[in-house]
Amino acid sequence: MVFPVMRTKLCFIACLAALPAPVFAAESLAVKAVTNLQPARQFSIVVHNDAGIARPAETIVVPFVEVKRRLPDLQFDQLLVRDARSNIIPSQVTAMRHIHQGPPVYDDLLFQHDFALGEKRAVFTVETVPRPTSPIPSKVFARVVPERYDDFAWENDRIAHRAYGPGVEFELISSGLDLWAKKVRYSVIDRWYRKGHDGLHRDTGEGFDFYDVGSSRGVGGTGIWDGRELHVSKNWRTWKIYANGPLRAIFDLGYEDWDAGGGLQVRETKRFIVDAGHSLDEIHSRFDFTPSPGSDGAITVAIGLAEHPVDARVMTSQDKSGHWISVWEQYRDPQAGELGTGVFVAPETRVAGFARTRPSANGHPENLVLVKVKPGETIRYFAGGGWSKAGDFTSAAQWNGYLAAWAKRLAAPVRLELSGGGPL
Repeated sequence: MVFPVMRTKLCFIACLAALPAPVFAAESLAVKAVTNLQPARQFSIVVHNDAGIARPAETIVVPFVEVKRRLPDLQFDQLLVRDARSNIIPSQVTAMRHIHQGPPVYDDLLFQHDFALGEKRAVFTVETVPRPTSPIPSKVFARVVPERYDDFAWENDRIAHRAYGPGVEFELISSGLDLWAKKVRYSVIDRWYRKGHDGLHRDTGEGFDFYDVGSSRGVGGTGIWDGRELHVSKNWRTWKIYANGPLRAIFDLGYEDWDAGGGLQVRETKRFIVDAGHSLDEIHSRFDFTPSPGSDGAITVAIGLAEHPVDARVMTSQDKSGHWISVWEQYRDPQAGELGTGVFVAPETRVAGFARTRPSANGHPENLVLVKVKPGETIRYFAGGGWSKAGDFTSAAQWNGYLAAWAKRLAAPVRLELSGGGPL
């Protein structure tokens, strides 16, 4: 099963320097041949932001094969990335295929840059160093939590989430995605689980768990919509982590077959891509099923956002192009403050409209984005939230503006130029 991990457009150029003038002397040719055998120690990357839009925490993704092409002797832990001022910036190399024997296989080199409004290009240097570099403090974290009924929890420096596993089904069956509101930029998952159930729901200065997902879709959970009713899976059954910081975490959650109505059996696998500095996670959901005889071969997948009208004053919004929905809630509990949640569907996805469910048994009506999916297809979407007490968003207008800015970023991805592999 293949899930695309990045959407950056790449434009490679052979070399940024001008070509040397032709030489004819045998001695000059010999010198040139020896020079070309010397390994490169660095190369340059120019990142073009052609739209000139602000792109905070833009993740730059470079296929590692292109890095090795320019630095053939490079070891993944003996690499530095510098900005135009020669400052070392955090970077990460992903290795999603864990090979038991033989050489390692690396996927991508990642680093981030904050593009200011109007900034159209940024230049970076990748270089080798003689010894392994020191580990970089991670801004993302994901793990299974067997000590708490098989939760799977993840976070970045903005927000935290969890999904319920099979161990908690005696109490709660839910494939919805939960949210933890945090005020701090460091990891809280391990610390908060040690607080116990009651402590987790009380703010002692870092934030707390006040979002009630229950059996709803929560923040970006999925189901199958038959036009009147939402059919959902049980809790996740399988998990696998591929990358875990310092800038990006990647993991899968798998759900066993469930009845989507009329005997139709559907299976889903979700891949999560969690980047530092973002309030939305990227999610790739693949759906496998056998279409019903006489159907058009597609099912309608619903991506949901829950509301909490009993606990908060709720404001809902959606964009005119039909690609995102948001919920902004002003909680009656002053400790909870205000919370924005949102779902943004990628531009290439076939949106089939919106729907809204009646309040469920736990009192949560849900807003749904509907997407048409054929067997084996993967849909790409983004889901997350922002808490007023974290300081990033203090109004519905700010939260909706953040979602609108995501639309602009996806419509105009950055473009890369990599210099050649010769000596610089």
